[in-house]
Amino acid sequence: MIRILLADDHPVVREGLRGMLSAEPDLEVVAEASNGPQAEALAAELLPDLDLILMDLRMPGGDGVESIARIGAAGLPVRVVVLTTYENDRDILRAVEAGAAGYLLKDMARAELADAVRAAVRGETVLAPSVAGRLVDRLRTRPERPRLSDREVAVLRLVAEGATNAEIGRRLFVAESTVKTHLLRIFGKLEVTDRTAAVTTAMRHDLL
Repeated sequence: MIRILLADDHPVVREGLRGMLSAEPDLEVVAEASNGPQAEALAAELLPDLDLILMDLRMPGGDGVESIARIGAAGLPVRVVVLTTYENDRDILRAVEAGAAGYLLKDMARAELADAVRAAVRGETVLAPSVAGRLVDRLRTRPERPRLSDREVAVLRLVAEGATNAEIGRRLFVAESTVKTHLLRIFGKLEVTDRTAAVTTAMRHDLL
């Protein structure tokens, strides 16, 4: 039996997904969350009796991508697959870089969703066809590996350790405003908008 946690802020969507998945003899929805932080807490509580999280991206009270990154950073042994209506390049790349095991769209058929869930639990990466096409196009046109200065790498390593801007400034003997400037440059070079995405993207490019 594959045990699933649904994370979506719309109760009607969760109810529909529960009905679709529960119709399969080997799939069971064991819990529901209305935002990312709730999903993180439930995952930690339910493990090891949890195999997969179906995570929406945009939910009040918590960004789905940030939750995916935190679940991965915590080492929780559960696969997370995005299930959303959004398929723009930025959302797709952020989710994949955060560690999502797949990126699916809510307009897919029940049988396709069930097969994708089974494949993800087997360790496969599952992508909606249009999402796979976007990733291929992006990789074909992707610029060369970003370059960070030694100081920027030092700042990002401390970010990865959980240090605040003030702590980073004290450890590197620079002003907090200088740390903020370094972070803005790092975000620009890595094409991200937050600290978590910066760390995961840098790791993906072997910069840390």
